[in-house]
Amino acid sequence: MKFLLPMLALVPLALTLRYTHAGGETALFVASALALIPLAGLLGRATEEAAIYTGPKIGALLNATLGNAAELIITIVALRQGLIEVVKASIAGSIIGNILFVLGFSILIGGLKNGMQLFDAKTAGTNATMMALAVVSLSIPAVFALGPEDLRPTPEGITFLSDGLAIVLIVAYVLYITFSLRQESPEAEPFAHEAQPTMKLPVAIGLMAASTVAIVFMSELLVSTIEPVAEVWGLSELFIGIMLVPLVGNIAEHIVAVQVAYQNKMDLSLGIAIGSGLQIALFVTPVLVWFSLLLGTPMTLVFNSYELAALIGAALIAVLISLDGESNWLEGAQLLALYLMLGISFYFSG
Repeated sequence: MKFLLPMLALVPLALTLRYTHAGGETALFVASALALIPLAGLLGRATEEAAIYTGPKIGALLNATLGNAAELIITIVALRQGLIEVVKASIAGSIIGNILFVLGFSILIGGLKNGMQLFDAKTAGTNATMMALAVVSLSIPAVFALGPEDLRPTPEGITFLSDGLAIVLIVAYVLYITFSLRQESPEAEPFAHEAQPTMKLPVAIGLMAASTVAIVFMSELLVSTIEPVAEVWGLSELFIGIMLVPLVGNIAEHIVAVQVAYQNKMDLSLGIAIGSGLQIALFVTPVLVWFSLLLGTPMTLVFNSYELAALIGAALIAVLISLDGESNWLEGAQLLALYLMLGISFYFSG
């Protein structure tokens, strides 16, 4: 965490670039994106400190709820600015990135350091099954929207279908959290926090609030530059949404997942990687659907065919990885290879 603190200087730098118009949109995009990294790290640290006071189970729930706060804020800001396709690409990209990039990098680094690593196959299998269920649910609107014309619902019907699925997804999330809190699992143990807290609870809560506010401002700056930067760099909004935004928004969880895998705590590493994807699919997505209704610009859950193929492939990989309860560095390299291939494919799309 200490190495991230100097990067906080990027926050005032980004604000300076915004109000002086120095450096152009590209400089502002890079500065605001990098500024989100230490802010996400501070939010994660404050969340962990607060979890010491609340106990292991509530602490795990607190981590799960706030773990994707940065990306949720980014996507809400993008939704307010009408960048619906970027938001949907970010949803798909977060799930894909957590399963292929974060999990792949964690397994690779952990395997190179520790050799064959073991984890609880039952818990991992439950998470992977939930992930497969979530991906199938997110695929339903696109299947109906792209189906035979005589059976295809109207645009209003697709909107109502998406709203209904959002309700089902949030109910599934609540049931999943309830089941997880009642189950004894190895991945819950690291949240027990045997070490003494380094800050008082009010300080931790204040730090959480301050970092969240700062993330809101940096997210506003980042999203405002997406379209001009995409044009200057020759990138499609799909590529930025599915590859860059999730990478920045989830950076704190990425770092932690790799660290604990290096420490041979694969249950926690898998819990972070797959669990974060589950949070996006079952919690963040319904929130965005409902928020879009409040804005008067409903967002449907109709993903394009490229996003669907990548989502289904990532969910399948998650199930396969979880079957035997063990991992090695080659599996991590395979996940990263697939992520790289998808990245190249999305680069040339649009």
